[in-house]
Amino acid sequence: MSDTHTDTDPSTDTDETSESDDEDTGARVRRYANYAILVVLGLLAFVAVVRLYLSVSNAIGTWVTREYRSLFQAAFNLVVLLAAGVGISYQLRRLYG
Repeated sequence: MSDTHTDTDPSTDTDETSESDDEDTGARVRRYANYAILVVLGLLAFVAVVRLYLSVSNAIGTWVTREYRSLFQAAFNLVVLLAAGVGISYQLRRLYG
């Protein structure tokens, strides 16, 4: 019975492992940087949306007569709610298939 045994050079194994670890670390850093950028952009978008909402509410109060303000406010809130619902459903589909 013949026993075949191949010797591997330990220095080669550590070099490959080291390169693999460096690539994993680099990919992890890029992923965290992308998440950080996404969080900052999300906060900016949130502030912009809140300010837009308040500005549109003020515009409705200024340009629409008192008797129709509640109707316009309700329509505007409905549009914002529908847009948020579409965005949430899109994100859920992306996350969970």
